[in-house]
Amino acid sequence: MAKGFGELSNVRGIIKYSISPFEQRAFAGAISKGLPNLFRRFRSKFFIVAPPFMIAYYIYDQTEKAHARMMRKNPADFANDV
Repeated sequence: MAKGFGELSNVRGIIKYSISPFEQRAFAGAISKGLPNLFRRFRSKFFIVAPPFMIAYYIYDQTEKAHARMMRKNPADFANDV
């Protein structure tokens, strides 16, 4: 008796067309059109996205190296300890 959501009222003058899910081709053109498009999009954005990440990694790497170097003990400070 109860109608589902979307079928609560009857609106006149609106016609809905739909195709059965069994007749649709969900992956039509995924390989023939999708892969070339993927490579094109990757090429167009790589040089926009990659340089900031490379610069950030370089700064991080140099900071970690400098921190490790500064955390080492200086043997000359302990030369007179007995």
